[in-house]
Amino acid sequence: MTYETVRETDPDAAAALEGERARQNNTLAMIASENHVSEAVMEAQSSELTNNYAEGYPGERYYGGCEYADDIEQLAIDRAKALWGAEHVNVQPHSGSQANMGVYLAMLDPGDKILSLDLTHGGHLSHGHPANFAGQVYEVEQYEVDIDSGYIDYEGLDDIATEFEPDIIVSGYSAYPREVDFGRIQETADAVGAYHLADIAHITGLVAAGVHESPIGVTDFVTGSTHKTIRSGRGGIIMCDEEHADAIDGAVFPGAQGGPAMHAIAGKAVGFGEALQPEFEDYAEQTVGNAKALADQLRENGLSLVSGGTDNHLVLVDLRPSHPDTTGKVVEEALESAGIVLNANTVPGETRSPFNPSGIRAGTPALTTRGFGEEACREVADLLCEVIDDPENEAVIERVSDRVDELTDEYPLYD
Repeated sequence: MTYETVRETDPDAAAALEGERARQNNTLAMIASENHVSEAVMEAQSSELTNNYAEGYPGERYYGGCEYADDIEQLAIDRAKALWGAEHVNVQPHSGSQANMGVYLAMLDPGDKILSLDLTHGGHLSHGHPANFAGQVYEVEQYEVDIDSGYIDYEGLDDIATEFEPDIIVSGYSAYPREVDFGRIQETADAVGAYHLADIAHITGLVAAGVHESPIGVTDFVTGSTHKTIRSGRGGIIMCDEEHADAIDGAVFPGAQGGPAMHAIAGKAVGFGEALQPEFEDYAEQTVGNAKALADQLRENGLSLVSGGTDNHLVLVDLRPSHPDTTGKVVEEALESAGIVLNANTVPGETRSPFNPSGIRAGTPALTTRGFGEEACREVADLLCEVIDDPENEAVIERVSDRVDELTDEYPLYD
């Protein structure tokens, strides 16, 4: 077999890959769940481990030839334990959603009860939405944020939990801009005899760096994604105490998936190693500082923010008070034309379709990776508002696009 580059063997695929690299270099990524990993993480994730079939766990594989797969997976596990302080770690889930699936399969029977945050209030599909397997296999009830404050309604959560008697309560969210009081929700779980799963998919890096409260040692299970604020190989992770280790491992393999994606686990190991370096704490602190600066400037420009601001890496804008005739989808598409990529998002009390909602969600992890500081994020907020105020004005979009080009040159990404 001749080993050649993608460009030599498949120009069409190469063109798409090169186009994606150029797109990332030349746009500002503000989708809160996206980030830019290092060249080292990309190298590990595209390594020869993609050829390896390693069903099982380190030292207990179903196939031979896994000595280096064992090394890399154990490295990822050990580094995750050092980052988050967990007793047991499973790094094999292919995504955060499959990490949640692993916990459900390990601890619940079909028809058991899940209590989670409503999707339009900042929850996640894998927490029990009817379009997801969790909403089809389990009985699901949902709590909400307080419409007026934008904060989780902890007392309402207590009331629903008492009446519903869930088997597991899910905390951790995809569009909640405030710090989560995991201890408060654990008290509710203890009171009703439920497990507590904290899904920290969005805030894995913030928790690792100590800039967000950690659920480790507080909740029964912690799941997360490994490619968002933690900037490692793409996939998921489950953390728990040793008493649940065997159940979790068995639920992931063979319960939910087959052979692990060892190349992705290699990316996790390298990214976790980077996150153990002292400068990662600076990165996480800057990510939060940048989000606060973004939020402040958006407010100064007259936009309404859910909860009034942010404690973490994202802001959620409710367009209805300031731009009642403008939808999140219109803004998303106009901003993408200008080189700024974020997503339309539902907001608490949503009155429109989730496919064309009333809000937008913007995050700072990727901007911070590029080197943006607070003043640069304030300027980005001004650019956002220029487009939001007149999303169909081509001259505005062109002017903002020109400034985005200057910013991407000033803060380069990949060579």
